[in-house]
Amino acid sequence: MQLKNFIREIGNISKNSPKRKDNSRRGRSHIAPEAAHSCPLLVGSSTEIEQGQWANLPPELLLDIIQRVETKEKCWPGRRDVVACAAVCKSWREITKEIVRTPEQCGFFTFPVSLKQPGPREAPIQCFIRRERETSTYRLHMGLSPALSGDLSKQLLVAKKVRRATCTDFMIYLKGDDFSKPSNDYIGKLRSNFLGTKFNIFESHPQPDSSSQSGYPSCWRTYLKPVPPRVPMTNVNTTTISYELNVLRAKGPSRLKCIMHSIPVSAIEKGGTAPTPSTFANYPEDDPSPPIDSKGKKPRIGLNSPVCGKPENSGQSTPLILKKKAPRWHEQLQCWCLNFKGRVTVASVKNFQLVATAEPGQNISVAERDKVILQFGKIGKDIFTMDYRYPLSAFQAFAICLSSFGTKPICE
Repeated sequence: MQLKNFIREIGNISKNSPKRKDNSRRGRSHIAPEAAHSCPLLVGSSTEIEQGQWANLPPELLLDIIQRVETKEKCWPGRRDVVACAAVCKSWREITKEIVRTPEQCGFFTFPVSLKQPGPREAPIQCFIRRERETSTYRLHMGLSPALSGDLSKQLLVAKKVRRATCTDFMIYLKGDDFSKPSNDYIGKLRSNFLGTKFNIFESHPQPDSSSQSGYPSCWRTYLKPVPPRVPMTNVNTTTISYELNVLRAKGPSRLKCIMHSIPVSAIEKGGTAPTPSTFANYPEDDPSPPIDSKGKKPRIGLNSPVCGKPENSGQSTPLILKKKAPRWHEQLQCWCLNFKGRVTVASVKNFQLVATAEPGQNISVAERDKVILQFGKIGKDIFTMDYRYPLSAFQAFAICLSSFGTKPICE
């Protein structure tokens, strides 16, 4: 059997799996019929979940199958076969999670948690952003450009611009189906001040001790379908972005500065590592973060907190600071220029490159300071390229690029 046919057969497991017998409904007689009809989550009292025939494969054979699938499929849409293997049953999911590597190690995405993990250290991940003016939405796709990717491009994130009386919010979701904050696809937001010169990136994390809360009566809990409940979420300030006017050259480019509160400066030093979450924070089994209110002006999260990957007993670390790379003046073109290596084709005030900067007392090598961590530029009327690398994640890079779409009359 060919590998492609084998994967197709896996997708039909749910159709061919044996049905439950009628005796699995025992234990529901004391619930009113109208209550059972109105609550679609009510199921039989049996807690056993039938895994199917594929769960009984020998571990050695199962490991070899998933390794072959993971090695063959390098990018989307073929990468969906790896996700299909993880969706077969619990044993398949555990082995798949052990085999699949992070974007820092392999350079491509697999699961949703990859969007919050650091990018590769060497070659950057190339993406593009499509702006929809009518709906004020911004869609992040994986690929070189829409012309080369076509309909096969993988949509990674979607942002919705919401104007408020005192600020502007960019609500970021995994999918663009439901643009509401209580949605399970909501993962964070970008908020600006009144003038649009300062932005804060907030990541969504579950509140502590919220996974045990349930909105159903205790007599019904034994009949509820085993699905994760909606967990109350809180926003954690992880990044501060500021735009400043270049006073010395009033007609020159503005200054851009990003303070990464969740990434220590030691991450880009030799032997350093950036925080790498292993599970998505929207699920209740993840470790909750401290309750942080997003209305505060100053970030209330330290680098020694568990959400940043640092033990509680460690010392306070200095955050990583990214600054806009200074362009050079081109005498023949009479404009400010940066070397985007062919990834940017249209001149725009929104184009920028971010590099790490060394503050007093920090030891950052010259090679790390010259390395472009994030670059963003225009290639069409509503098409922009976004290339990022370690230690930024796709979510952080996308949020930083969204700040360029805000209204900044003082800087521009």
